[in-house]
Amino acid sequence: MKTQIRFASLALSLMFASGAALADMKIGVSMSQFDDTWLTYLRESMDKKAKAYPEGVKLQFEDARSDVVKQLSQVESFISQKVDAIVVNPVDTAATKKITEAAVKAGIPLVYVNRRPDDLKLPKGVVTVASNDLEAGEMQMQYLADKMGGKGDIVILLGDLANNSTTNRTKGVKEVLAKYPNIKIEQEQTGTWLRDKGMTLVNDWLTQGRKFDAVVANNDEMAIGAAMALQQAGVDKGSVLIAGVDGTPDGLNAIKKGSMAVSVFQDAKGQADGSIDTAVRMAKNEPVEQAVWVPYRLITPQNVDTFK
Repeated sequence: MKTQIRFASLALSLMFASGAALADMKIGVSMSQFDDTWLTYLRESMDKKAKAYPEGVKLQFEDARSDVVKQLSQVESFISQKVDAIVVNPVDTAATKKITEAAVKAGIPLVYVNRRPDDLKLPKGVVTVASNDLEAGEMQMQYLADKMGGKGDIVILLGDLANNSTTNRTKGVKEVLAKYPNIKIEQEQTGTWLRDKGMTLVNDWLTQGRKFDAVVANNDEMAIGAAMALQQAGVDKGSVLIAGVDGTPDGLNAIKKGSMAVSVFQDAKGQADGSIDTAVRMAKNEPVEQAVWVPYRLITPQNVDTFK
């Protein structure tokens, strides 16, 4: 897939065509949940981006707390407040239709960030800023397949099943596995993105006497949980390869220490900057790409120090 990254220039600091200053712009942001490590970096980066404009852009953050109904209510509240644009990190990528319809009906620009709705035919005035999750799964699994010599058993720690990031990352993993018939999936269960859930699942599998050569996790938090379970069980560090996605600070440290073999960097700042820039441009009636893709990058022990 051709990667496109379009960011607005410093010209965004100028006055609107209508004569209103950026300081008058207000953007409502509904996050699927505040209590998520990577999404916290995304939210903080969005806040920094808004404050970086010379006259500032006001963001109103709301926590949907993983509740689809609450998120829709937050969007409706933004509309009633007549915000200039809305940014949504969806709770459920299959349940965004009402959010889209409400924003379009109100004539307010809508940007979906990080998680692209399942409906790929979004109407005019609705844009997504995300990374291609299929690539993340392909990158982590290809690295593991090479390290495993094309054979062995793996377990997969899935993210939230209501999130198409889970679906697409896992699909990428399995597309690579299709080339390696001697690599088998021993277990595949959801850890809902959480470190403690990843730890519990791997501990359970070890207690059951299951054998596996690698753990493929849809995010770093579950991967770290898997590493903790293996350590507690007395498994030699590095004897079971562990792969994550996100490139969080804890994930980077785990790679440096050798408890994780690889991760795939998901650029929180890139997605944050792209979403706010796009929302501002849409509010100013400037042209934008309907899909802004921020690329993933592979993190290995050899290049981990280049990531922050």
